[in-house]
Amino acid sequence: MSDALKQTVQEAFNEPGCATNRAKSAEARKKGCAKPLTPGAAAGGCAFDGAMITLQPIVDVAHLVHAPLACGGNSWDNRGSASSGSMLYKTGFTTDLSELDIVLGKGEKKLYAAIREIVEKHNPPAVFVYATCVTSMIGDDIAAVCKAATQAFGTPAIPVDVPGYAGSKNLGCKLAGEMMYRHVIGTIEPEHTTECDINIIGDYNLNGELWQIKPLLDRLGIRILGSLAADARYRQVAVMHRARVTMLVCSHALIGLARKMEETWGIPFFEGSFYGISDTSEALRTMCRMLVERGAPADLIDRCEALIAEEEAKARAALAPYRPRVEGRRVLLYTGGHKSWSVVSALQELGIEVVGTSVRKATENDKARVVQIMGDETHMYENMAPKEMYAALKAAKADILMSGARSQFVALKARTPWIDVNQEKHEPYAGYMGMVDLVRAIDRSVNNPVWEDVRRPAPWDDPRPATGLRLAAQADPAPGPVNDPKEFEDC
Repeated sequence: MSDALKQTVQEAFNEPGCATNRAKSAEARKKGCAKPLTPGAAAGGCAFDGAMITLQPIVDVAHLVHAPLACGGNSWDNRGSASSGSMLYKTGFTTDLSELDIVLGKGEKKLYAAIREIVEKHNPPAVFVYATCVTSMIGDDIAAVCKAATQAFGTPAIPVDVPGYAGSKNLGCKLAGEMMYRHVIGTIEPEHTTECDINIIGDYNLNGELWQIKPLLDRLGIRILGSLAADARYRQVAVMHRARVTMLVCSHALIGLARKMEETWGIPFFEGSFYGISDTSEALRTMCRMLVERGAPADLIDRCEALIAEEEAKARAALAPYRPRVEGRRVLLYTGGHKSWSVVSALQELGIEVVGTSVRKATENDKARVVQIMGDETHMYENMAPKEMYAALKAAKADILMSGARSQFVALKARTPWIDVNQEKHEPYAGYMGMVDLVRAIDRSVNNPVWEDVRRPAPWDDPRPATGLRLAAQADPAPGPVNDPKEFEDC
């Protein structure tokens, strides 16, 4: 690892905006936040993977992976981030280094040629160049190549120096935000600004979740000036420094970026969630209050309250038919980040009991909110092996497991309904109507008649009296030829 990368990683760990870090001594902060990874163990993604997750939803940018083919292929498009315009982000670009390229030191020349080809064929507003383990270890200087390519072709080539071996996926998300702060944010001035311009950081428009929120903001006259990276364009990232307020959705990964923007450009930020009726309303209230404090019209707060009252009434009316069908059900929630508390709050609004929730990738603030919502920390899990998850489902008599796709097989083995609430999900659950969609999915899964059949004992294990069919089968066989060889011939 280069000295520059080591320094960047150290700065990411020493985060003043993180409640966990503030509670540590100066000596403890130097050791970093993440536990060292065991070589060969499944760590849930590398730093390069985290950088791709954070930046790939910038839809009009060409994302070029400088690596052998596997690095680009294995990590590509692993989130369902939706775009309302350009689809360039769905195209996989890689330098596809061969062993001969590595041995002969042709990596930098091949990277330069790849940037030129992308600019000539696709004319993107920018090219993001991702370092990987192989190219970092052989010493390819992607920053120098990007600088030369920018000068030669007139299109910004942005180095994302976050190789996989730097650390965990979460660290990669942090470093991706740092790359944007260093090379992109503040490089373009917006054509005009308003008193109601905001940034949204850490939302990825999974299956169009942002589009369930944007109409509400439009009705209030609030404009999403900058985005990292929900349905974002390169220009939106570059002008983030001119927003009035920042909403931070995925706080554990990108709080460092929000804090630096506040220190550099004076943009205050708050942590919020658009999952659930109450949390959506609270996020809108906080956003409007902070905008008014920064010069927005005072009537914005009154208009916000009127909007909230109208939307909550519509959502609760839509939820009324489902409440008797889901009320009292027991849910085990295994997700991470802000969803560890926001989904809990959303489910409790419907009378659904949460028997446990994971706090993976959650900040101390996230954990504090879980305790506040659930009353104690006895049902919080840092991490659960499949065997432990299976035991928890059985012990808690959970009616449903809500998790990511990797846990669905545990639910199937436990004969328990399962709903995907992680990044791979295929339905949007944000905002007021998103809550209705989530409850509809719970009802559809929990009350599916297939579970009655799946849980019924097999006929040979059924303790009930034998049926007439079984009695007939046990009766003496009819007389006939014995040991006739024809009776055993294959069909």
